[in-house]
Amino acid sequence: MSLKKFIAPQLVILLLLSGIWLAGIDSVVVKSDDQKNLHKYLQVQQRVVDNYFGETDLDDLFIRSIKGLVKALDDTTLSIEGTPIDTTFSDLRIRTLRDSYSKFEDAYLYVANNFPDKDMDKLTESSIREMMRTLDPHSVYIEADDSDRIQEEFAGKFQGIGIQFNIIQDTITVITPISGGPSDQLGIMSGDRIISIDDTSAVGYTNEDVMRRLRGEKGTEVKIEVLRPRNDNPITFNIVRDDIPITTVDSFYMLDERTGYIKVNRFAATTHEEFMAAVNELEKEGMDRLMLDLRNNPGGYLSQAIAMAEEFFPRNTKLVSTESRHMRFNQDAVSQRDGKLKDLPVMVLVNEGSASASEIVSGAIQDHDRGLVVGRRTFGKGLVQQQYELIDNSNIRVTISRYLTPSGRLIQKPFEDGSESYAYEIYHRDSDPSTDATKFIDQIPDSLRFKTSAGRDVFGGGGILPDFIIQEDTTTSGQLFNFMIANRIDFEFVRDYLDNYGDQFRDRWEADYQEFRHDFEWSESDKEMFISMMKEKGMIFDNDLDEIVFEDDELKITRDKFDELSWMNFGRMKAELARQVWGTEKFYPIINDLFNTTMKEGMKLWDEVSQLEEFAMQQGALLPERRSNR
Repeated sequence: MSLKKFIAPQLVILLLLSGIWLAGIDSVVVKSDDQKNLHKYLQVQQRVVDNYFGETDLDDLFIRSIKGLVKALDDTTLSIEGTPIDTTFSDLRIRTLRDSYSKFEDAYLYVANNFPDKDMDKLTESSIREMMRTLDPHSVYIEADDSDRIQEEFAGKFQGIGIQFNIIQDTITVITPISGGPSDQLGIMSGDRIISIDDTSAVGYTNEDVMRRLRGEKGTEVKIEVLRPRNDNPITFNIVRDDIPITTVDSFYMLDERTGYIKVNRFAATTHEEFMAAVNELEKEGMDRLMLDLRNNPGGYLSQAIAMAEEFFPRNTKLVSTESRHMRFNQDAVSQRDGKLKDLPVMVLVNEGSASASEIVSGAIQDHDRGLVVGRRTFGKGLVQQQYELIDNSNIRVTISRYLTPSGRLIQKPFEDGSESYAYEIYHRDSDPSTDATKFIDQIPDSLRFKTSAGRDVFGGGGILPDFIIQEDTTTSGQLFNFMIANRIDFEFVRDYLDNYGDQFRDRWEADYQEFRHDFEWSESDKEMFISMMKEKGMIFDNDLDEIVFEDDELKITRDKFDELSWMNFGRMKAELARQVWGTEKFYPIINDLFNTTMKEGMKLWDEVSQLEEFAMQQGALLPERRSNR
């Protein structure tokens, strides 16, 4: 049955029920705005009960919704005992959706009548948000304006600072900077907490507040202050709003005469098309093996992940399956044709920022022994959401199923300890990824141990554990580097450099990017100019120090320590120079040359890729179509 055919009768039933309940149950005359809010509440509960992948508890949904209503009243002197908003009595007698709706209506009208100055739309939203928190971290309420924003991020254009964020414990938390956008260019990172916007505290902001303050016309500026995990000093960024790139392939190029490299930042509507366009270009340049970089890729469209994975396998290969308590959401995704890359050696790079759709692709490749997964343990998101529109054009995103890799493993990590613990779990992992992997395996019960097609051990319950663990890339988060980024010195330096030497630079380098990439170096006068700019912003050379000191917007450092660490600053500025002259796609090769330890170590593992293929053939795991082509 098609989704449209299923939803249509359900919607009719919902409308009929809400019409009957609103018109026939109560003799009280209810205003149209109140009818809309009550209808919206009913829609949410109906969608959750009808579609959520796990069991739902109507008592819990109702109680949490009332708590959300009371919380939004923000009245510490309020006495609720014996009123319709009192949820302390033992027997709620909520057995059906009608019971829940009727009791919520009583509570809603009690608040509306006794607090006439309150915004009942906002109170209803608070009620719904609190109700959704009974489910999982990915089942959420989305305001109407945010729904448009989310669609734009995956399919259209918009202007702003370019971040994906969540509000966790009243704090704006950067999930990921959108690749190539203003925030990404400045060095804003996943996990940064935005604590102020334009010198005003941003704690307690709603999604709507964040969008209103951070979205804006191209060329306008906004100042934000962030706290970074494991860094006690706030970092200030002055961000110039710009068009946010909507492409999902950041960069593709040849790493050597054989190896193609493709970096994908998320899975949006055009990802498979962009990916295959990159593949076609690299094949023209001689690619006969591929390194696919899915690090810090938070996921996106399930259909695009399946389409990409399909390219690596012959027809009738199982790629992923979904399961739910609702049979209509249970399905197996199987490749419908021979993939263009089914015989191409492949290596997938992942880290703790790789989630959801990224884990589907890497999980399929690992489970079928199709190639190596290299890097660090992934995020661990194995839940699938569907979005449902509400009466006022807002939406709820409901987890409808969980997905299993081809071996049958669920990679979803636990979320029972709350959204904050869930979101920041990656920051509590051991800083040594090998130690993290060992601890993870030691704690895995037998029920979460699985086998690949060739009989290798793989594990569920906490992301994809790579076949080869590689330490974190060369750090660019030291105080000297952060001081430059926070003060926009890299941008100002490159801008001034091009202002002064742009024509000369282009005459020398613009026709040969590869020569620039390998041979360009900053002159001694360039370096002294950089030091002058750093000093203007508050850097002080103090050779009596034992360590770097950052306080009161001043950075104190010895000259020897500066000389030891500044290669990172000059490397970043070289990459920024390339971005400003050739475009964003030329930024990444230089960053990779200087900082990408995972990629460099991965390049040493192609013999292991060949050995895995031979092992799979010996075990009879390599699919017949691929065996016949060897």
